[in-house]
Amino acid sequence: QLQLVESGGGLVQPGGSLRLSCAASGFTLDYSAIGWFRQAPGKEREGVSCISSSGGSTNYADSVKGRFTISRDNAKNTVYLQMNSLKPEDTAVYYCAAVRYINSWPPREYEYDYWGQGTQVTVSS
Repeated sequence: QLQLVESGGGLVQPGGSLRLSCAASGFTLDYSAIGWFRQAPGKEREGVSCISSSGGSTNYADSVKGRFTISRDNAKNTVYLQMNSLKPEDTAVYYCAAVRYINSWPPREYEYDYWGQGTQVTVSS
């Protein structure tokens, strides 16, 4: 069974940090670009960051540039999202997604083939 599983979410105070993980089972991530998305209550899902299959290319939403860092460890079949200087507006369910064949960079949301079920991140004092 092909699965992506996110972990690492939780409750953190403003200014704090979290590291999200996206682990794949049933397939290798070696040939897939991976994206992180988030959806806050009452808002549309938005792209946060993505990384190419080699790790050589990354992309970030303006709202997280300089605070979030995406990375991957293909040996562990896992992609990470390090989130620093968290703000209340970062509160959302965070999802990872995988796409093997892309037509543009960064990939469009509809191009992603596999999605995880999400992990909740809450930034609050």
